[in-house]
Amino acid sequence: MSTWANLGLQDSASPLMEQLIFFHDHALLILVMITMLVGYLMFMLFFNNYVNRFLLHGQLIEMIWTILPAIILLFIALPSLRLLYLLDEINEPSVTLKSIGHQWYWSYEYSDFNNIEFDSYMIPTNELMTDGFRLLDVDNRVVLPMNSQIRILVTAADVIHSWTVPALGVKVDGTPGRLNQTNFFINRPGLFYGQCSEICGANHSFMPIVIESVPVNYFIKWISSNNSS
Repeated sequence: MSTWANLGLQDSASPLMEQLIFFHDHALLILVMITMLVGYLMFMLFFNNYVNRFLLHGQLIEMIWTILPAIILLFIALPSLRLLYLLDEINEPSVTLKSIGHQWYWSYEYSDFNNIEFDSYMIPTNELMTDGFRLLDVDNRVVLPMNSQIRILVTAADVIHSWTVPALGVKVDGTPGRLNQTNFFINRPGLFYGQCSEICGANHSFMPIVIESVPVNYFIKWISSNNSS
């Protein structure tokens, strides 16, 4: 989760988020190089005293400053397109989770199993445990197995919501009347926090998401206990 004064991205918990962070660093490096070059040229331009009275055109330099940016854009566009296709790839999912956005809470359905569905509300500040996170903890967490391909279906019952978990690199809009899907792969155990990322009304800030990633055998026990109850 994001902590105090954390200006960077959250630590990744999925291969796709790792790739997104690599691409972010790659694009940032190119931007820093361009900024330094343009800044140096502007500095030299302001502070030198050279004047060329006969300069009318410079075909060579114009070719350079046209072709060079095009090549730089290719170095950004090709990894970006690769990543876009990777994010849209749906593999064979082990578990399918359905998330329904409401004003202002989430409902979840494990459609691969019988009768496992629940609502997830934010825990009010006055009911929080001492180790709880204000505005982030919920009464019912989403339990998912690690090292398994997860498919999530997202929709909404009233207005547009957005199911977002930054550590997993997942952000899917929930639109009434539509069913959007994406996939992710959690590669380590832990708690991963997210929030609705589409302004959806007065309590938009108070409908968090908590994913609890557990080993597969613990997930099977959790499913069995919920089926029996």
